[in-house]
Amino acid sequence: MKLKKINEKLQEALIENGLTEANAMQQETFSTLKSGADCIIVAPKGSGKTTTIVLNVIQQLAGGTEESPRALIIVEDKTKVLEMLGLFEKFGKHTNLEVYGVHDRGDMEYDKNYISTGIDVLIGTPNKLSDMFTTAGYNVNRLKMFVLDDADPILKLRHETKIMRISNSIARTQRIIFTEQLTERIEILADKMLVEPYLFEIDEDGDDEDGDDEDGDDEDGDDEDGDDEDGDDEDGDDEDDDEDGDDEEYEDEGEEE
Repeated sequence: MKLKKINEKLQEALIENGLTEANAMQQETFSTLKSGADCIIVAPKGSGKTTTIVLNVIQQLAGGTEESPRALIIVEDKTKVLEMLGLFEKFGKHTNLEVYGVHDRGDMEYDKNYISTGIDVLIGTPNKLSDMFTTAGYNVNRLKMFVLDDADPILKLRHETKIMRISNSIARTQRIIFTEQLTERIEILADKMLVEPYLFEIDEDGDDEDGDDEDGDDEDGDDEDGDDEDGDDEDGDDEDDDEDGDDEEYEDEGEEE
């Protein structure tokens, strides 16, 4: 399965970095994430969760601009903030996306002033994002993507209330949870936060064990509208459909920025 109609600028950066084929997680999840559906993605360490987040955010946001963040990404700690910033710099360098990271050791006033100048993607730790949100440090009204990475360790530190406070303030957005293990605590959070999510469980060999809607009502991972697990319309009406579907390479959509 190819990554259908990938953004031209993202494709250029992928080629420059020697990434010409999608890994197992990207093949399984790309189209569904691109469709805007809520998702839970369970995959082991080293399977490329962080890279998958970065590629999908760039894919969805490149080419547009807003004064307020369009993607909000919660990560475990400062190290993960810096790691993700590095990946955005690598794969988003041909786009006009403005990406900014905040963490517990950063200066609050500096961060708020920088964000007020206009950014597209905000990455941060639960404590810092919660504190900034409480003091009107950023606007969530333009969010298109709300992503929780490292969900298991974050919830072990009992940050559920902070995460839900932010999530409940967002009228409508795509919500995605990435985790190494699907624990009861994560399932409870997902029930509160996600709407009819798709569940992907990628095993050690990179195979998708489920790819089903979390409620288990559809064995093929289809939602109520008859969409398949890649988020494409059964009748081929989705403008992102590609009848070929067998090539595992990144496919360039050729769209202008």
